[in-house]
This record gives sequence, structure tokens and C-alpha cells, in this order.
Amino acid sequence: MLKIVEIAAKKSGGIVALASQLGVAHQTLYSWRQIPPERVIDMERITGISRHELRPDLSRIFVERSEASPSPQRASA
Repeated sequence: MLKIVEIAAKKSGGIVALASQLGVAHQTLYSWRQIPPERVIDMERITGISRHELRPDLSRIFVERSEASPSPQRASA
């Protein structure tokens, strides 16, 4: 099992509790070689572990809201 999944399980009440909150069978967590991108945000919400810690290789995809600033659209005259 991934070390980060072990840590997440401890923070959420155990492997069965974490799996239940994610809506997967607990055996699924043992098969992960890395946390699937579609599960990262839920894992962050459930465990409090940063998405950047869960999947540092996806840090460009998982931008914090405070970091994202919309660029103003200017109309051409």
C-alpha cells in the first residue's frame, strides 16, 4: 500500500472508513500505485492532506483557488 494512503487512512479512521468515504472497496486502496487524479480532491477533503502532497506530480493541474486569478477580458474598440 502507498505510504500516503496509509497516512490518509490513519487520519480518516482507518482503511475501511477511508474507502467508504471515497465510495470504493477497501481492497481498491491496496491496488493503487498512485492516487487516481479523480480521487485527489476527495482525499484532500476527507483527510486534510494537501492535494499537492497527495499527488505532487499533478501540482500544475490542482491549482489552489487563491492562486488562480482570472484575467480580465477587455473589449477591443
